Amino acid sequence: MIMQLVIMVLIGLIGSFFSGLLGIGGAIINFPLLLYMPEWFGLEVFTSKEVAAISMLQVFFASLSGLLANRISSRKGEAYIHRPLVLQMGVSTLVGSLIGSLASMVMSSAAINVIYGFLAVIAVLLMIVPTRATMENRSVEEVTFNSWMASGSAFLVGGIAGIVGAGGAFILIPIMLTVLKIPTRITIASSLAIVFLSAVGGVIGKLASGDIPLWPSLFAVAGSLLGAPIGAMVSRRLNVRLLRYALAGLIALTAVKIWSDIIG
Repeated sequence: MIMQLVIMVLIGLIGSFFSGLLGIGGAIINFPLLLYMPEWFGLEVFTSKEVAAISMLQVFFASLSGLLANRISSRKGEAYIHRPLVLQMGVSTLVGSLIGSLASMVMSSAAINVIYGFLAVIAVLLMIVPTRATMENRSVEEVTFNSWMASGSAFLVGGIAGIVGAGGAFILIPIMLTVLKIPTRITIASSLAIVFLSAVGGVIGKLASGDIPLWPSLFAVAGSLLGAPIGAMVSRRLNVRLLRYALAGLIALTAVKIWSDIIG
């Protein structure tokens, strides 16, 4: 039992660090860690539904922690959160995530894994599309976007991500970068706020389904509160291109592992 709780803290710490670093909720990393890591240490494994529930709860606290850390950091320099973008996409993902979380109650674990695998592949394809260097020099005030495209894509991603216990940032970030043409640093900072709103709907849905293991979830959350602020501070000091490639690499590794298990 003690070993399991220690592993849960470690999983929460790793996932939330990348949450703050890359502006994601951490589910793209936590889902495979929760699915495979307990087995590596000879511990009781979680079902895909339990993994999705723990992951969603962790995403909620990791994104909140990273968002607050970004907020504090922005007071010492340029602010990167685009409020109109956060409001429109955040509300849409919240509604979609709630619907997806409730829908997962009637889905099998195999179906959840397949949906996660497809999301990871799509994210990798979107992340390798290059952006124009001139886009990165725009300030928050200079950034404009298509409201209908932002809200519609956020709702669809929120619904699908709610099924697998994610905030949806690993799909929303590529959409914001390649479709809405939002600069990388503004995308990363704003996506944490969007993911937080998405996680609100997701957590409500997972609580309604009753699939959340209490103690493992609490210890994963404890790790999340430690890692996200560190990742957010490191993010502001790294090269934009490095952040983009790091996210693409992490998603690619996850996609390979998930699909190898599905096909195998």
